[in-house]
Amino acid sequence: MKSLIILGRQPFIGLAELESIYGHAAVKPAGTQAALLDVDTNEINFVRLGGSIKLCKLLNVLDTINWPDIETYLGKMIPEHLQYVPEGKFKLGLSTYGLSVSPRDINATGLRLKKIIKAQDRSVRIIPNKAPALNSAQVLHNQLTTPTGWELVLVRDEQQTILGLTAAEQDIDAYARRDQNRPMRDPKVGMLPPKLAQILINLANPATGATVLDPFCGTGVVLQEAALMGLEIYGTDVDKRMVSYTIENLKWLNSSHGVKINGTVEQGDSTTLVWHPPIDSIVSETFLGKPLTSLPPRHVLDQIMKEPDLLNEKFLQNIARQLKKGAKLALAVPAWKQKHRFLHLRTLDHLKDLGYTRLSFVHASYEDLIYHRPDQIVARELVVLEKS
Repeated sequence: MKSLIILGRQPFIGLAELESIYGHAAVKPAGTQAALLDVDTNEINFVRLGGSIKLCKLLNVLDTINWPDIETYLGKMIPEHLQYVPEGKFKLGLSTYGLSVSPRDINATGLRLKKIIKAQDRSVRIIPNKAPALNSAQVLHNQLTTPTGWELVLVRDEQQTILGLTAAEQDIDAYARRDQNRPMRDPKVGMLPPKLAQILINLANPATGATVLDPFCGTGVVLQEAALMGLEIYGTDVDKRMVSYTIENLKWLNSSHGVKINGTVEQGDSTTLVWHPPIDSIVSETFLGKPLTSLPPRHVLDQIMKEPDLLNEKFLQNIARQLKKGAKLALAVPAWKQKHRFLHLRTLDHLKDLGYTRLSFVHASYEDLIYHRPDQIVARELVVLEKS
């Protein structure tokens, strides 16, 4: 293994994303929040990954989880490698995942490491920990991914500690700009996060230069992220207003990010429309149904579920006739939280009859691929299909 990845809020979704791009054999889960990847760090297009928050070069695997032992190792390792750091003030941060160590103990270690580094006649600043791991803002603000900065990441994996050096950090400000600065937004049709759009595209894993179709394009978030990846885009929506919103947002993307837009956006009903070929991959958040702020009685929920279930079934029936065998679909469909479980679209039980195979993952189960927050009633189930 060559790289260490720190995964996002729902680690299994990040694992499925990595598995889709690099294959299951190249991915090894590490602890509860990380993965080892058998790919060189400089070959990973990190800004494309929506489900990972840190990319690290793998430095070592220590046969201990005892913090004093780890501190002793760092006290020897850091001076040996300081000669490769350019002159100037050296900045050092420590982030831990799964280890039994408090921020106070990490900060105490930082001060002891500072003395060792200063004894090498190096000016140094230690980034203080408010939590066991530094957040993205701390890493980026303190320039810990530059030649004169280090973030050392320590991950517990059973009785070992994996040590990595951060090479790239998820740029939360860039995501916020792509989400909030778009001129046309509409909370009523759902707000697909750009990170999730990236994940969906990666689950479909379209080839370079392929055409990605979003038949429920809404305000164009999937198309935006696909264009940023250099893919051809094709968007349709039954709502004429959404089509105009998408067109305006893509114009904004072109002017604000200098992204060339190759593709088409037009009005059309996903249950009856005949799309123009070629359709290489389908990536979409489909109709999620009625927004819910509280859990209704089961008989009421059963009625609410019928509309999105029927629409998703008709869409899948319609597009199945237009796809080549082996074409992939990555869809976010609704799932409804009920106490300690989720209720799913009934259509998912009849995919074979509709002409599809639901793809599974080695490192994540179907239940793991439900994107949600604790207070959400209507979640998004991530479904990856292949045309039979």
